[in-house]
Amino acid sequence: MPRARPARPRGAAPLREAQTLATLGADVLDRMPAEPVHLVGFSLGALIAQHIARFAPARVATLTSVNSVCRRTPEEAEKVEARLATAGVDFAEGVEASIERWYPAATTSVPQGIIDATRATLLANDIESYLHAYTVFVRGDREIGPELGGIHAPALAITGEHDPGSTPEMSRRLAEAIPDGRAVIVPGTRHMMPVEDAPALASALISFIDETEGGRP
Repeated sequence: MPRARPARPRGAAPLREAQTLATLGADVLDRMPAEPVHLVGFSLGALIAQHIARFAPARVATLTSVNSVCRRTPEEAEKVEARLATAGVDFAEGVEASIERWYPAATTSVPQGIIDATRATLLANDIESYLHAYTVFVRGDREIGPELGGIHAPALAITGEHDPGSTPEMSRRLAEAIPDGRAVIVPGTRHMMPVEDAPALASALISFIDETEGGRP
């Protein structure tokens, strides 16, 4: 089976109305190749990828959810709802809180240049678009959670050992909920695991895809 080709770049219009995983997923599907792909999503993108795998299964060869939430407990949902409630009040302050959560100053080994680039990317967001998208991140696990058992593509859930929001337990929940699911926890990393330990992520992806392709007739 062919590996995914990069989607053709295309600018996205600002979000000016409420979104769901279905609306965001439809936009991603429009950018994807027609043939089945090895679909990888990070954070909110992981929830979108799960929705695509469930409702457009012919487009997905394998599913990888990177630092994904899954079926938050009431306490976990309360914490993220509290962040959503204040997200548009002082956007810059919220950005700094995210930076500290992802790259704690006392412990992070991520180069300062990457931290600065992350901050600049967050601050450059169109705030209304960000809030519509963040709302889906906060509540999207409720939308896709009951549907996870209907995902039949081989699935990998991978997160960082110390990710406080997309926790190892959530990745294990996700792997258990999907019939052909498995979980990998990357030691010593947090939510930005793809930049904290890119080799570990790449290695897990390659092993997973090679394993699933090797098992095909």
